[in-house]
Amino acid sequence: MKNIKIIIPVLLLVVGGVYKFVLAPKPVVPKPKVSGEVYVMPKDFLINLKAGKFAKLNAALVLKEGYLAEAVKKAAAASGEKEAGQPPTGYGTLPQEAVVRAIITDSLTDEPAGRLTREKSRVKLQKSVLKRIEHETDIDVEDVLFTDLAVQ
Repeated sequence: MKNIKIIIPVLLLVVGGVYKFVLAPKPVVPKPKVSGEVYVMPKDFLINLKAGKFAKLNAALVLKEGYLAEAVKKAAAASGEKEAGQPPTGYGTLPQEAVVRAIITDSLTDEPAGRLTREKSRVKLQKSVLKRIEHETDIDVEDVLFTDLAVQ
């Protein structure tokens, strides 16, 4: 009788432990909505559009996780510095940022204003810019975002 009083609680603990660590469903980890790190370009764009209109916009790049820190470190090593030097005023720490700015400016200049103000057209422009960045730079970019936009 004494053995049963000891065996039953021990058996319940073992069964509970087996369930918790082996049989219980694993918690579902939600997938992040934005994978990677968002780099907001520090200087805004002023773009000439068709029909004498212009757009003022800010842009951001979604970079692969850890890319920016690694790229800055590589740029510093290539120039023989311990840390990357100060970028020019209005530019951030992203290597090849000037090339990205040129691609965005070239891609949007002389576009009709409607292509920037309509969502579907704007998304197509962002994808077009993304393809050019992937083909013309060494930046490990996943997406291009136009974060603020004013057309006049």
